[in-house]
Amino acid sequence: MQIRSFLLAAAGGLMLAACSQPEELPPAAAAPPPPPPGAVAGSVAADRDGDGIIDGYYTADGIYHPNVAPPPPPPPPAPTTMGERG
Repeated sequence: MQIRSFLLAAAGGLMLAACSQPEELPPAAAAPPPPPPGAVAGSVAADRDGDGIIDGYYTADGIYHPNVAPPPPPPPPAPTTMGERG
C-alpha cells in the first residue's frame, strides 16, 4: 500500500511539473557609471589629490563639494598703552 501511495504522489508531481511555465527573468540592469575622479569606494567621500586624506564629497547629482576649513578666530584685542590701574 505504501508503494502505491508513493507512486501516486510521484505521478501527480510529474503531471503538475509538466504543466508549469518557466519563470522569465527580468532584464539585467545596466551597469552604473564609473565613479568620479578621486571617489572613495562605498561612500560619498572624495580624495582628489590621492594623498589619503578626504578632500571633499560628492552629492547624489555628481557635484563635488570641497571641505573648507572654518576661518580662524579673530585675534585677541591689543593691550592698552595705559597699563593696569591699581
